[in-house]
Amino acid sequence: MGRIGISCLFPASWHFSISPVSCPRILNTNLRQIIVISVLAAAVSLVYFSVVIIRNKYGRLSRDKKFQRYLARVTDIEATDTNNPNVNYGIVVDCGSSGSRVFVYCWPRHNGNPHDLLDIRQMRDKNRKPVVMKIKPGISEFATSPEKVSDYISPLLNFAAEHVPRAKHKETPLYILCTAGMRVLPKSQQKAILEDLLTDIPVHFDFLFSDSHAEVISGKQEGVYAWIGINFVLGRFEHIEEDEEAVVEVSLPGSENSKAIIRKRTAGILDMGGVSTQIAYEVPETVSFASLQQEEVAKNLLAEFNLGCDVHRTEHVYRVYVATFLGFGGNAARQRYEDRLFASVFQKNRLLGTQTGLTADSPYLDPCLPLDIKDEIQQNGQKMYLQGTGDFNLCRETLQPLMNKTNETQTSLNGVYQPPIHFQNSEFYGFSEFYYCTEDVLRMGGDYNAMKFAKAAKDYCATKWLILRDRFDRGLYASHADLHRLKYQCFKSAWMFEVFHRGFSFPVNYRNLKTALQVYDKEVQWTLGAILYRTRFLPLRDIQQEVFRASHSNWRGVSFVYNHYLFSGCFLVVLLSILLYLLRLRRIHQRMLRGGSTGAVLWMEEGLAAQKGPGAL
Repeated sequence: MGRIGISCLFPASWHFSISPVSCPRILNTNLRQIIVISVLAAAVSLVYFSVVIIRNKYGRLSRDKKFQRYLARVTDIEATDTNNPNVNYGIVVDCGSSGSRVFVYCWPRHNGNPHDLLDIRQMRDKNRKPVVMKIKPGISEFATSPEKVSDYISPLLNFAAEHVPRAKHKETPLYILCTAGMRVLPKSQQKAILEDLLTDIPVHFDFLFSDSHAEVISGKQEGVYAWIGINFVLGRFEHIEEDEEAVVEVSLPGSENSKAIIRKRTAGILDMGGVSTQIAYEVPETVSFASLQQEEVAKNLLAEFNLGCDVHRTEHVYRVYVATFLGFGGNAARQRYEDRLFASVFQKNRLLGTQTGLTADSPYLDPCLPLDIKDEIQQNGQKMYLQGTGDFNLCRETLQPLMNKTNETQTSLNGVYQPPIHFQNSEFYGFSEFYYCTEDVLRMGGDYNAMKFAKAAKDYCATKWLILRDRFDRGLYASHADLHRLKYQCFKSAWMFEVFHRGFSFPVNYRNLKTALQVYDKEVQWTLGAILYRTRFLPLRDIQQEVFRASHSNWRGVSFVYNHYLFSGCFLVVLLSILLYLLRLRRIHQRMLRGGSTGAVLWMEEGLAAQKGPGAL
């Protein structure tokens, strides 16, 4: 008759066997065998149970932070789940000089941590395209007929209303922010336009729209919003998670006696458009001023704000310098340059009796145009003929007076105050013309190297126009580069170089400028920074709800811990009971043997014989 032998890699003295017929054979096992096997079984069971409990309670295992950020960027291009009740929405209308655009943003419920900001992203439709719409003309065109403004902007709001779930309309904030076009209007006309919006929009739409949600923002506010948007996308407002991340020590006003804050280094931004140039960067240290006048000017250029939801916490307090320079954009600079040419050349012709630039046979030799190109400019009905000489260095020298630099310390373009920049521990992103100048023709976008850029620009300027045209016809430049870009690339390269290095005083060996059109493959608008700043107190609602929910559900956590230990205790009690029962049976069996019970001996005979022989099956 078969038997089952169990060794389990234990010492030989611990081996025992179980007979299919003589099941009570186990009663002869050694006490050590029972205890050891029982303890091992209990330990394995408890370990397994603990692992299951921990995984169920704390969810997924922690992942690498870089992968999480990558995953966030990937999911950011997915269609927004409008069926998710925990997703919130916000709308920003950018009323610019040439047109108005509506941007719809969304974010999940705040995680309840007062140290974290809302995770705001641009909403995407079913086709995964950003929910954006633009109309023309600009809102300032209705300065004389403000009663038509609501009808003008309604298509944008209807578009937003179609994408935001109807059930979310009443809790969705709407911001209508007007920029350059409205700034030039008289205050009375600005007020009339805003009043029409504030009166009519609540009648036709259920969005959260109060008096402070429609306003004309300053250039300083627009610059701050742009800075916030860029740094938010770059993740510079998050906590320090890795040792190799660049950090900065921040000293805030009024905190001289407190410990300095160590946090992630933020990025500065440089944006050169067609008309103006703007610079914005954080000033982490307390600054000093050369004079009271300079201090007064600095107050209008420095913005201090708290992005956090708790005004008593300083971890998200930032001091940012923002300066906008009208007339320093690429196209405006070229116009100023040509105006200066007209004045100087005609004055020189009068003094010397020459005809330079007045005929095609005696053109003015312009070092800022490509070699041998012919061009004509006009002013007040007068025409001047130009011919390019393509001298990059001479062009730079010619442009330097247009910087309007002064000898006063800590100043930049137009003699405007500029706080010191810690060049060894800073990073800047250059947008618009900074990117076009380096990438469209020279194909050097990205990490900026002044020496390489200057050499490439110098070679381009010195190349004959016919050769440049041939390269253009063969498609060797960026797809969106046109003949206007080729024609003025030499000038704009020299202008960008001078503004960056002479105007803003960045050293030639500065290596932390990145020229870009997008950040993480998406265009970042100042409207993102606007909604981040204006919704900064919304997390308080979620935090309060979390506190309320936690205070009313503490018993669940206590019950979880209690049930955990209760189960473990019950398991041990049952195990101990089994051991005691087996010991009791063993004692009974031993008494039977000592009493000479013939029936019991015969009943155990087969098992005893098996113990003396091999225990294999």
